[in-house]
Amino acid sequence: MIDNPFVTNGYAGPEYFCDRVEETALLTDLLTNGNNVALMSPRRVGKTDLIKHCFQQENVKDEYYCFLIDIYATNSLHDFVNMFGKSILEALKPKGRRVWEGFLNALLSVRSEISFDINGNPTWGLGVGNMTPPQTTLDEIFAYLRTADKHCLVAIDEFQQVLYYSDNRNIEASLRTHIQQCPNANFIFAGSQRHLMSEMFLSPSRPFYQSVVPMSLFPIELDRYWAFAEPQFAKNGNRKITYETVEMVYHRFEGITANVQRIMNMLYMLTPKGECCGKEMIDRAIDTYLRLSSEYYAELLRQMPEKQRNVFLAIGAEGQVKNISGGKFVHKYHLPSPSSVVSATRGLLEKDFITQTDNVYYVYDRFFQLWLEKTFGVNNERPSAY
Repeated sequence: MIDNPFVTNGYAGPEYFCDRVEETALLTDLLTNGNNVALMSPRRVGKTDLIKHCFQQENVKDEYYCFLIDIYATNSLHDFVNMFGKSILEALKPKGRRVWEGFLNALLSVRSEISFDINGNPTWGLGVGNMTPPQTTLDEIFAYLRTADKHCLVAIDEFQQVLYYSDNRNIEASLRTHIQQCPNANFIFAGSQRHLMSEMFLSPSRPFYQSVVPMSLFPIELDRYWAFAEPQFAKNGNRKITYETVEMVYHRFEGITANVQRIMNMLYMLTPKGECCGKEMIDRAIDTYLRLSSEYYAELLRQMPEKQRNVFLAIGAEGQVKNISGGKFVHKYHLPSPSSVVSATRGLLEKDFITQTDNVYYVYDRFFQLWLEKTFGVNNERPSAY
């Protein structure tokens, strides 16, 4: 049993998973009826945990091989194939030697790079330069998926990352061709940058056009989150929490699941057993988390190139910026030039330090924004140089 039921580090099982009953049923039905799905939502709303929850359904976990490949940190086709192969191997290892050997036997191009531990279990140990060419290994992975002894469900998380690969040229078309020729597998393409995902899957000029069922994921409704939170507080100590407290946290963080969970985790931790958590504890919980995260956010600032850091601080001071390269914003925060701001903004977007919705730019991490306000002053005051 987990001491704090408000889990903040991934999927911990159905007992700690909040609602998503309709979304789970829909995604499961789509996959088990032969559809490929483009799952789009902002980051931190819970799409990765939804996929994991779907893979744990009774009619899925025993009947299918389920693979989740997170490509957020990949930068090239080599990285993509490396992560693809490693994720499949790790998912197959618990299923026994016969199962994982079937996968390794398909990987002729990298078979010599697979090592084995003292118990005879395989380890994916490919490093830079060990996969030449990666397209060959990708062909072999799909050859395995086509011939696996169970139908395969493959989720590729943060799929829009392939657009940033330096060797992107034909990867969309190559993947589409492989998938068309792979009736033994269905795919979830999950992404958090809606404009890029829409362009990839909804544009007639792109290879994946009309190849998926688009599915959007939105924040969990307040009343459903309350129905989850109240009984969780009663676990391990009969704590209580008021509806007003949950409501205030929910609206303060705009219903973004990961952020709400983080503060609920703090509130649970700060509430003594047998006592009630009220709204007066919210600021204490937020301050506690910001204090614990202070060095982390300070280090992120230190690592930013100077031009990006100055634009980032200016966006944080303003709160929301609509005309990012406009003279008013540039002059107010003494930024070098509109072109310099555009260049810095592009870098910040690629690194997910900021995001944009309807051409409005703001700090992506809500806690980072709160830390900026606490460290440098309230919005609309120019931050000091860091």
